[in-house]
Amino acid sequence: MAAKKDARFATQCIHGGLSPDPLTGAVMTPIYQTSTYAQEEPGKNKGYEYARTANPTRDALQRNLAAIEQGKHGICFSSGLAAMDNVLRLLQPGDEVLASDDLYGGSYRLLTAVFGPFGIKSRFIDMRDPAKVEQEISAETRMLWIETPTNPMLNIVDIEALTNIASAHNILSVVDNTFASPYLQQPLTMGADLVLHSATKYLGGHSDIVMGAIITSDDALAKRLYYLQNAAGAIPGPQDCFLVLRGIKTLHLRVQRACENARHIVRVLQDNDLVANVYYPGIESHPRHEVAKKQMKDFGAMISFDLKEDTLEAAARVMRNTHYFTLAESLGGVESLIGHPASMTHASVPREQRLSVGLTDSLIRLSVGVEDAEDLVKDLEKAMSN
Repeated sequence: MAAKKDARFATQCIHGGLSPDPLTGAVMTPIYQTSTYAQEEPGKNKGYEYARTANPTRDALQRNLAAIEQGKHGICFSSGLAAMDNVLRLLQPGDEVLASDDLYGGSYRLLTAVFGPFGIKSRFIDMRDPAKVEQEISAETRMLWIETPTNPMLNIVDIEALTNIASAHNILSVVDNTFASPYLQQPLTMGADLVLHSATKYLGGHSDIVMGAIITSDDALAKRLYYLQNAAGAIPGPQDCFLVLRGIKTLHLRVQRACENARHIVRVLQDNDLVANVYYPGIESHPRHEVAKKQMKDFGAMISFDLKEDTLEAAARVMRNTHYFTLAESLGGVESLIGHPASMTHASVPREQRLSVGLTDSLIRLSVGVEDAEDLVKDLEKAMSN
């Protein structure tokens, strides 16, 4: 049965917004693989008319997402960038977005190359100091685009401080919560207007779907985004919605195990003579460790590090020699991945800007999975020694 409002997170993952199928009693939400629905007469139906507008499997996922983010509305899209695209459609030519200077390369590309030509200006700033962020707000600023932890430098932004500033200036605050997942932090409870996810990552959790999601408690914003979801049509299919629903049922278990594994790996990297810096908010010397501890349940399973030999060749040598860490883009699956942001996820970001935030040519990013921690440690140690 559907979870009660006061149910804890693990219970919400499994029951939030969900009930057995009313037609058959099926415990798992069925895959409604249909594009259209029979109507009793013109304009009279059972709540469904065309699957771009609504689908029962997608509706169930949207309710579940709202429950685990402690929001009222979930809106799903065909990818994380499609979700972001629809959020940016809330703006008008002449509006300005203030975004983290260390953010996902695809987000940077969408802001600059796609929406820039339509008159929406984006400025990329260091968001770690809320007072400096407030100084950057101009008369044209309409949105704060926040990532925390950031991709790939694992910087931490104070969500509550920034959302308070946004509210005081009547600016929309959007938090990309992909790296943390709702298990580790829930930005709506800290004042965010909108939370965005690439559901491809931790929500799906098995590297088998591509999807995006937006969650909000603002009825007016939700109404506008549901309209855009239908009007622009970048919707996910029911099979993918089913897979994300299935993935969410183990979200708390997977993320907790991955966090535990990440802590083991961080200690090993810190002791390795070939490593120059380890970026992970769980390290007490991390400059925003206390902020992370305040707003996150744990410190996540994403780790970045750069090598003392700061060259692409040195990074490639490590990445060629892993066995369990697969060289691939993406993150958040049960399997561990290793990647090179400068040439993969952030290749669309100009090199000068990458270097200005510390994204070196030797920087390696790890998405730590749920394998045995000792096997992962040995894998990295062997790769680093070759």
